Amino acid sequence: MDLAFTPEEQQFREDIRTWVGANLPAEIAHKVHNALHLTRDDMQRWAKILGKKGWLGHGWPKEFGGPGWNSVQKHLFEEECALAGAPRVVPFGPVMVAPVIMAFGTPEQQQRFLPGIASGEVWWSQGYSEPGSGSDLASVKCRAERQGNTFLVNGQKTWTTLGQYGEWIFCLVRTSTEGKPQTGISFLLIDMKSPGVTVRPIVLLDGEAEVNEVFFDNVVVPAENLIGEENKGWTYAKHLLSHERTNIADVNRAKRELERLKRIAKTEGLWDDTRFRDEIAKVEVDVVALEMMVLRVLAAEKSGKNSLDIAGLLKIRGSEIQQRYSELMMLAAGPFALPLIREAMEAGWQGDAAAGALGGFPGGVVANAPLASTYFNMRKTTIYGGSNEVQRNIVAQTVLS
Repeated sequence: MDLAFTPEEQQFREDIRTWVGANLPAEIAHKVHNALHLTRDDMQRWAKILGKKGWLGHGWPKEFGGPGWNSVQKHLFEEECALAGAPRVVPFGPVMVAPVIMAFGTPEQQQRFLPGIASGEVWWSQGYSEPGSGSDLASVKCRAERQGNTFLVNGQKTWTTLGQYGEWIFCLVRTSTEGKPQTGISFLLIDMKSPGVTVRPIVLLDGEAEVNEVFFDNVVVPAENLIGEENKGWTYAKHLLSHERTNIADVNRAKRELERLKRIAKTEGLWDDTRFRDEIAKVEVDVVALEMMVLRVLAAEKSGKNSLDIAGLLKIRGSEIQQRYSELMMLAAGPFALPLIREAMEAGWQGDAAAGALGGFPGGVVANAPLASTYFNMRKTTIYGGSNEVQRNIVAQTVLS
């Protein structure tokens, strides 16, 4: 198995790097490299830049307006964007629901929804988890009752990432209680501006309202917004969750954040501490091993073989690496990692302004802003996308079956 990139792939990488360098706004890259707060406008601005180029749906086939890149090209594009400091593409539209609409939607649904996703104009949210249904999605209770040409939706979704910005949401809804739980689920597209939809942000430990509760109170949804067949939504949900197997490892962001960790260690005078450098080296080895695992999957796909079914392993290792580098950042900065005052951070107290005003005071350098936020946020990585405990059970069953 050859994991080296061909000359053509290397040239592709250079072309992507040049374009991203010329088109990524410097102020957005600065925020990403230093984990500063990204506004909706920041994320939407980059999405529209990609959309204008035709690259927001970089994984889409040409027949639906995508570039038609192979798996290796997609990986190289994502890596160059991450290393340059581009925000992650908010995945719910272009990466998640779009492939489902392409595979199972009607031509009318494809013409109606895909252009807005491809351009970055329409913000999509994901309505999967519920208060009693997280890793066990088959137990969803949010009810959609068929009434002629409409569905009447009642229930709740939770942990809806960036749902406060959502304009449309794709939901798993319960349309039947007969038979196995999986057989009574449907896949429904809902306009979040519809009467009866209420979004309530959940403020997390890092002070951000990244996730939300979404309530549906007698929300009327046209039946034409049903994807595929009624009660077949579980099939479409599995297609969505498996569509981008290598992305869940987030290896590209890990490589960028590893460089941030090194910057912090050097700033705080810990780079010369052999034991601390050993800890950084351990993380770096794990990142390289994770990347090799991803490249094995890509090599299999490129050669036309069945790709390795290791989504669980990718998720386990990727999430653990994210938590480990955020812990090391906190250790490197010491007490200067702790302040988490939004107004102070926005005013530059933990950034460039403080560094200049205080004559290079270590806690004022932008490298340290805001480490507590990064640390708190990474606590969730071993839970979302299927908890690591559940993933280990799946991996064990796969190996032993």
